[in-house]
Amino acid sequence: MDRRTPGQRLDASQLGAELGKRATLVQFSSAFCQPCRATRRTLGEVAGMVDGVAHVEVDAESHLALVRELDITRTPTVLVLDAEGEVVRRASGQPRTVDVVAALAHAL
Repeated sequence: MDRRTPGQRLDASQLGAELGKRATLVQFSSAFCQPCRATRRTLGEVAGMVDGVAHVEVDAESHLALVRELDITRTPTVLVLDAEGEVVRRASGQPRTVDVVAALAHAL
């Protein structure tokens, strides 16, 4: 998880869910994406381990305007947001737990 999208901010109204108090893991998924299921488990586990971190899954097909705005080109794509909703890290593909934890360090 290393690609940065500086300056972009997301909020609860755009994501359809509340942001975490300290950080938010945003996962863009699609219905038939096999790696999305594993990513959901990984991000859910990390969010459960770190106090104040939320995991929000966004159906890319239902949020096409946001997908275009953020230049999401494949699923899963994961964005790490800080407490203010600023994107601090971004990655495509199925992440490893260690990489998610490392990326969270940039948001906390």
